[in-house]
Amino acid sequence: MRSFLFVPADSERKLAKGPSSGPDGLILDLEDSVATDRKPIARGMALAYLRAANRAGPKLYVRVNALDTGLTLGDLAMVMQGKPDGIVFPKCVGQRDLDLLATYLDALEAREGIVQGSTRILTIATESAAAVLALTAAPARHARLMGHSWGGEDLMADLGALAKGPAPGVYDDTFRFARTVNLMASVAAGVTAYDTVYPDIRNIEGLRAEARDARRMGYGGKIAIHPDQVAIIHEVFTPSAQEVDWAQRVIATFESNPGSGVLTLDGKMLDKPHLVLARRLVARAG
Repeated sequence: MRSFLFVPADSERKLAKGPSSGPDGLILDLEDSVATDRKPIARGMALAYLRAANRAGPKLYVRVNALDTGLTLGDLAMVMQGKPDGIVFPKCVGQRDLDLLATYLDALEAREGIVQGSTRILTIATESAAAVLALTAAPARHARLMGHSWGGEDLMADLGALAKGPAPGVYDDTFRFARTVNLMASVAAGVTAYDTVYPDIRNIEGLRAEARDARRMGYGGKIAIHPDQVAIIHEVFTPSAQEVDWAQRVIATFESNPGSGVLTLDGKMLDKPHLVLARRLVARAG
């Protein structure tokens, strides 16, 4: 999955429009985009949407409220009745919080007759200093985990920073560190790393540049906050025909020479790391 699109769960218009831009995943948001007094309404609307949705479309995830709000379990108890494909878990502080959410899902899947373990988890894993340090100390892992994403806005507030950097998409060292830690932790856990949202929704070229930077680093996708951002994310994170052709030829070269550790292709040396990259490119293209 290359893209997720946030949609406020209390907006009937935005919920209806959400799939039209073609995101790989749609996040029905109960957290930051929903005012406190509308959160009970958003829960009910998210459940209704899950029950009525065409499941041949994008995967349907729900971002619940963070553990420290006291709302997480109530959110889950409501929306799990609609059998979401996954849960987006904000302000996750390392393995401890991930395991707690997974325990909640174990119980609620049993209650709803959902196949055990089938509800996936995407964490927002760097929204506080404590979360970044926890991820650095021990990359969070779980069988339900499908990815980690990093969050800059909440981290900025937690740190008391006035901005994430001098310009959109240009990060100070603190935020570059969080972005790097998120990538490393995702790879260590064997899941996809998702780049954070790009808040300047009118700056398409800025989005493209940030997405390309993330992909160059090793990120596998990015989260959108506006439907117009989805096409750019797909453009950047879908391997090109040239990349796929190279990858397939690398794989074929190694398969034709099973006893060799170092080979050449197009006059350039190939070794096992090139094979690993080639297989990842082919998998992402699929």
